[in-house]
Amino acid sequence: MTHSNRRLDIALLVGIAALILLPWYRIEGGLFGLGWLSSFPGDPASAPAILQIAQHGRWWLAILVALLVLGGFARLLPNALRRGALLVWAGGLGVFLLALQGLAINFSGWSWTISETLFGALADGQPSMGAGAVLTGVVFVLMFSFGLADRGVMKGDAFVVGAISILIVLVTIFVFYPVGSMFVGAFQSFDGSFNPDGFVSNIQDSSIWSLDCVVGGDRCGVAWRTLWLAILTASGATLLGLCFALVATRTRFPFKKGLRLLTILPIITPPFVVGLALTLLFGRAGVVTQTVASILGTEPGRWLYGLTGIWIAQVLSFTPISFLVLIGVVEGVSPSMEEASQTLRANRWRTFWRVSLPLMKPGLANAFLIAFIESMADFGNPMVLGGSHGVLSTEIFFAVVGSQNDPSRAAVLAMILLLFTMSAFIAQRFWLSGKSFATVTGKGDSGAHIALPRGLAIAVHAVVIPWMIFTIVVYAMILFGGFVRTWGLDNTLTIEHYISAFSIGWRDDGGLAWTGVAWNSFWTTMEIALISAPLTAAVGLLTAYLIVRQKFVGRNLFEFALMMSFAIPGTVIGISYIMAFNLPPLEMTGTALILVACFVFRNMPVGVRGGVAAMSQLDKSLDEASLTLRADSFRTIRKIILPLLRPAITAALVYSFVRAITSISAVIFLVSAQYNMSTAYIVGLVENGEYGIAIAYASALIVVMVVVILVFQLFVGERRLRRENRVEIAAPAAIASAPIRQEKTA
Repeated sequence: MTHSNRRLDIALLVGIAALILLPWYRIEGGLFGLGWLSSFPGDPASAPAILQIAQHGRWWLAILVALLVLGGFARLLPNALRRGALLVWAGGLGVFLLALQGLAINFSGWSWTISETLFGALADGQPSMGAGAVLTGVVFVLMFSFGLADRGVMKGDAFVVGAISILIVLVTIFVFYPVGSMFVGAFQSFDGSFNPDGFVSNIQDSSIWSLDCVVGGDRCGVAWRTLWLAILTASGATLLGLCFALVATRTRFPFKKGLRLLTILPIITPPFVVGLALTLLFGRAGVVTQTVASILGTEPGRWLYGLTGIWIAQVLSFTPISFLVLIGVVEGVSPSMEEASQTLRANRWRTFWRVSLPLMKPGLANAFLIAFIESMADFGNPMVLGGSHGVLSTEIFFAVVGSQNDPSRAAVLAMILLLFTMSAFIAQRFWLSGKSFATVTGKGDSGAHIALPRGLAIAVHAVVIPWMIFTIVVYAMILFGGFVRTWGLDNTLTIEHYISAFSIGWRDDGGLAWTGVAWNSFWTTMEIALISAPLTAAVGLLTAYLIVRQKFVGRNLFEFALMMSFAIPGTVIGISYIMAFNLPPLEMTGTALILVACFVFRNMPVGVRGGVAAMSQLDKSLDEASLTLRADSFRTIRKIILPLLRPAITAALVYSFVRAITSISAVIFLVSAQYNMSTAYIVGLVENGEYGIAIAYASALIVVMVVVILVFQLFVGERRLRRENRVEIAAPAAIASAPIRQEKTA
């Protein structure tokens, strides 16, 4: 009882501080700029909620104050069930009414006609929510959670209930609300009024759905072009990834370490750099194009600029991801099953085709889905190589920032893109549902994998070796292109591009001056990435803990909703964030906060899946022993679970950091003059034809990412499972006796 009262007391004190000490609405210069203190609290722009009610006529905020007072009254009730019921109602209504007020009242007054009809016209509206409103919302969520805990939900564990509640609220705000705003925006005019004309005209646009290329015309619509490209890319990347995995696990290929190294490079490479390297090779001024043209005496061709070039660049970029997905699946096929097949007189080819390959279906389906979604969302390669053959991601971009300035068209295109990716996501889950592919059990399986059929071994080597050589040449162009004065015109070696990008000088006062053109975006990128990476890992691993260790109503729906955010392409995320957070109630465009939020909730599913996989290997008896010794859930996570999850923590940190630096499809919509990310800056350099500086900048980013990844690994350390005669490591030793389990892959 005392512990419960202390939690509630702290929450109520924070709520009181939010009402009387913090600006209720958004400060233009930023809360941490502290410029608002000079006019606080008298200025309406920086006044707290209490003065907004008393002096500035915003009477609707009084309802929130009353609900907070109701929570204080609940604190005095001795009966836990009654106190819990009152807190649930006060906290739940507080969250609901705070959100409703933010949506219903804008700068000028009511947002909805029905509100004005019911309550009359408002003399004044309200700006976007600020620190006071956001902190009050958090307090209401905590009140709701503490009330459920008092009523015995989740065995009265307030930490677990609070974590679930806060995660649901965050996912609703930063995933579902933006996507919903995008759908609403497709039916609105520029002034925000309902107008379906834009949606109707755009959804019927022949440039989107035309099938002229099927009946002998020039080209098909952008929707079909994008879909066809994604299918080809996913098929090519999955097939190549499978070939790489078979060579790495089922052959005696002598360069397996080099093969694995090549799979890491594209992951830490900005997504458009591969397209830029292909331009240096096969563009009109490319090495190969110029050499062939001089030998044959012909004009240099432009075959690279179009769907063919985009397809090559995307397969190069996404094959390593398919390989990383498939190699574990290929290694996980049970050798005993293959041996049983051969014992029954099946040859190697029949064994591979009828036994091994069907057991790889989950990996093949996941690899195809990932490559399909990545192709759909890819912005950089189509931007560099697309030419006049645009895809949905680039068309959305030009509908927002181009001369069209048509938000309704951008929303319609984003809806089509989301429809394609979600259809693939649901189809994949439906195809794998109800089927078991488990081959690893608690029994020993010491057999050796059978060798590949001779013909298949020759075929995969014939695919892998040329592709490795091609990849090495492409990355050599990336490295070499930064040291050439003007590619294709003046191939004189120089370091002027690196000097232009990263030069350092001295100020008059003796301090360092970052004079290079790339420094501003570089420091911004590092700052945003280093802030978002730990947050992404923390949110992802906390979510994994709740999914694996806790049972609550709607857990499967909760997990599916989280994974669905991975199926939403970055382009859709970008345009939906612009539509959702450019106006009240939450206005974040042009700030660092919108970039951090985008990265955290875009990359969180990877941390969730990594945490689920790692936590499934930890026996629940570890948690139960800690809870039996009267440790709460938070202490159990901190002292028992986290030390055993170091590999998953490292993976989540590395992935989220790399994605924050290399992401372009969502970032291109969210950057501003003050917060310009490196990828958006490099795209601008490419558009201006400054290839040398662009490649120099990208090469420097690759080096920085490798260094930071090593630092993350050193900082987090490795999980150590040792048996020693010491009490403090008894928990890790218990892992040895934990049953080995493998869940059905889906």
